[in-house]
Amino acid sequence: MKDFPYTESKDTRSGFGAGLHELGKTNPNVVALCADLTGSLKMDAFKKDFPERFFQVGIAEANMIGLAAGMTIGGKIPFTGTFANFSTGRVYDQIRQSVAYSGKNVKICASHAGVTLGEDGATHQILEDLGMMKMLPHMTVINPCDFNQTKAATIAIADYEGPVYLRFGRPVVPNFTPADQKFEIGKAWVLNEGKDVSIFATGHLVWKAVLAGKILAEQGIDAEIINIHTIKPLDEEAILASVAKTRCVVSAEEHQLNGGLGDSIAQLLARKMPLPLEMVGVNDSFGESGTPEQLMEKYRLNEGAIVEAVQKVMARK
Repeated sequence: MKDFPYTESKDTRSGFGAGLHELGKTNPNVVALCADLTGSLKMDAFKKDFPERFFQVGIAEANMIGLAAGMTIGGKIPFTGTFANFSTGRVYDQIRQSVAYSGKNVKICASHAGVTLGEDGATHQILEDLGMMKMLPHMTVINPCDFNQTKAATIAIADYEGPVYLRFGRPVVPNFTPADQKFEIGKAWVLNEGKDVSIFATGHLVWKAVLAGKILAEQGIDAEIINIHTIKPLDEEAILASVAKTRCVVSAEEHQLNGGLGDSIAQLLARKMPLPLEMVGVNDSFGESGTPEQLMEKYRLNEGAIVEAVQKVMARK
């Protein structure tokens, strides 16, 4: 099992803020819109240095999406920012009708996703957003794993023509991917090669998968760990190549099992390579108030749950 040293833990939302600020320096067509959460979305630096390209919409998320769609007609590349719950559930009609249907070049950037939002509770902890967004035609869906990858993804989507949903979060997590990485939309990243089981993880669960891999290695299990940062388009080639070797699969995500990464992998396996699959995620439940650590433990979104899933799926090989 490879080692992944890191020197600091940082929140992925700050990676978005850093990437957006970098784009402000390099791409004059990039504009930013926020729904009264500039500090929470780490958009302050962009607002300070490029005030003529920053638009504070207020608590009017539907209007924000409509404005962003219109701005694309004039050649602008709008990045919208608010909590994931408000970026999707509150404005799904506007996204579907004004952005996805016509393929508008809007980047919907969503923070505070999943139960790691913490104490704000179930009303703000959206766990359905990846499913909602991946079902929309024309929509690209990205869920990076740490600060560096989120920064790289933010910069990369500015060069991609078409609507994008970029999901990130509030808690600090190990920042272990390279600062100089090139982010490739739709290309899975093999973190560790293995022969016994394929673990496909996304977002905050990628680091949990790395920790699980170390535990499994101590048990004599050689896990292949793959970072699926792009939920759609799914890297089917990489997934099938790994599964053809290991013959069993575990998925891990901070999202509902229904509609998430595991759901997409299950559909792929059913069509092309039926093999045992176990999924780590939230099972048909809303979240609740608590610290991120407490909630990740309660909802079994940790390395222990991944290890148990591996043991279970390997018994079915």
